[in-house]
Amino acid sequence: MTENGIWQIVLYLAILIALVKPLGWYMTRVYEGKSSGLNTILGPIERLFYRLSGVHAKQEMNWKTYLSAMLIFNLLGMLATYCIPRLQAFLPLNPQHFSAVPAELSFNIAASFITNTDWQAYAGENTLSYMTQMLALTVQNFLSAASAMALLIALIRGLTRHENQHLGNFWVDLVRGTLYILLPLAVILAVALSSQGVIQNFKPYQKISLMQPVHYQLPYTDTLGDPIKDRTGNVVMQTIEVTEQVIPMGPVASQIAIKQLGSNGGGFFNTNSAHPFENPTPISNFLEMLAILLIPAAFCYTFGVMVKDKRQGWAIFLAMFILFVPFMSISVLFEQKGNPALTQMGILERPNAESYPGGNMEGKETRFGIVNSALWASATTATSNGSCNAMLDSFTPLAGLIPLWLMHLGEVVFGGAGSGLYGMLMMIIIAVFVAGLMVGRTPEYLGKKIEPFEMKMASFAVLLMPLIVLLLTAISSVIAPGTSGIANPGAHGFTEILYAFTSLGNNNGSSFAGLNSNTPFYNILGGIEMLLMRFWLVIPALAIAGSFASKKTIPKSAGTLPTHTPLFIILLIGVIVIIGALSFFPALALGPIVEQLMLWRQYGH
Repeated sequence: MTENGIWQIVLYLAILIALVKPLGWYMTRVYEGKSSGLNTILGPIERLFYRLSGVHAKQEMNWKTYLSAMLIFNLLGMLATYCIPRLQAFLPLNPQHFSAVPAELSFNIAASFITNTDWQAYAGENTLSYMTQMLALTVQNFLSAASAMALLIALIRGLTRHENQHLGNFWVDLVRGTLYILLPLAVILAVALSSQGVIQNFKPYQKISLMQPVHYQLPYTDTLGDPIKDRTGNVVMQTIEVTEQVIPMGPVASQIAIKQLGSNGGGFFNTNSAHPFENPTPISNFLEMLAILLIPAAFCYTFGVMVKDKRQGWAIFLAMFILFVPFMSISVLFEQKGNPALTQMGILERPNAESYPGGNMEGKETRFGIVNSALWASATTATSNGSCNAMLDSFTPLAGLIPLWLMHLGEVVFGGAGSGLYGMLMMIIIAVFVAGLMVGRTPEYLGKKIEPFEMKMASFAVLLMPLIVLLLTAISSVIAPGTSGIANPGAHGFTEILYAFTSLGNNNGSSFAGLNSNTPFYNILGGIEMLLMRFWLVIPALAIAGSFASKKTIPKSAGTLPTHTPLFIILLIGVIVIIGALSFFPALALGPIVEQLMLWRQYGH
């Protein structure tokens, strides 16, 4: 790794760490209902919303009522997000006159955006109107993130309260997370991105004349769309001349800001943040990349303050940080090492020189280079963000394994906004239980006993994802509807399928992009997987919150396991890695690992 690359990573991590405490402290005040500078401006809007919707802000809910409110809200959101693309041909703000989106794709879009997955099996600039992008997708970017953040706060309340059935009010937590946290941060980031050249307008797409016409060939087709052949059986070709290029426009900055902050990741353009209108400069790249980890990391401090032991929050942050840095570094190193095939041919004479595009530059933007591309890929899969500024399908096998592995850990290495920390708390419950078995004591966490019910719920939450991902990968690898979309057969093709279902199962949304997933098979199966993995995991998390809230607090004793020490951090990291390895190592051995071994064998490395 070059010295410049090391300083880029150090600067990124240093600014992230510096922002954890102030943002975490602010979010604590928001969810505890304490006044802040924004209350004067946004407080009347919050109270007006409660009056118009009939919400009693001081009326709290038990875990079942909280769960019901969340599920009903997201069901209504899914219906709206399904209907808007289906009706976009009749709605305003459609200057390109895009037709209605097919039913199975609309279902996939709706499932994707209400679950915070933002998986995109389509090119947004060629499929969706401005109205759909704003009213369906951008709105859900706010609400799906706010829903997960509300769930985390309910779980934290369950840990801090005792002999109580109440976890707060879902509607209040949803409104406060949206109004006081996501909206102000999104406005600030959108303005900053606009200053860097990210577009924000409602203009029709622009046409420009090319300085030099482009020619390509296409087959003549009949009325059924089949190629026409001559008497010798050869396809009859026609030469097409292109003299104009269409430049897409649209309200991009507002959507990109919340896609990054809310761990959403769904871009306005097909190429996502590799597109110069989404991510034009190194400064915009840095800000977008920082926004990916900002809220998930800050929630660690929020957790420590709310449980009245900041050491607990910093311990969780350190566990996430220690897992993130080595994996990210491996990805950077293998990408800078480059493809041995090109090195052997003598094409890359100076593969590590910063001034020369050495290493594996395939699929990367020269504006950002290898370090920023690998760092982004690690950050976006450590969280449930899923955006990209490079083509993951072009990464070397072991560098491409890192995004897969980070998702296989359950996306608890920072994870999504809210969802990452409540996923980590499931891992903590298991780690504390394992430690209790070692010393022969009833496991405790933050003064609450961990009993069979909590262990069953935590185990369900942790093991459901590997079960569903591996099952759907296996099915899709052997039946025609699944294998027909593979662009690269063999180990790499298997990796593309494994990556797709891993991304969908972890509500990440990123893609290896070598798999044609815009088919009825993948749209329907993927939509079902996203809904299943998002909302079936909500149930055990809230059930644990309700169970903890009803328990008595146990005083600390000499046998109480401290959960803020370096020893516990190491234990927690070990549990996370072992669960991920036991679940997915055989599948990884069939994909990226064997592909890397084949590459080394072929080129003598």
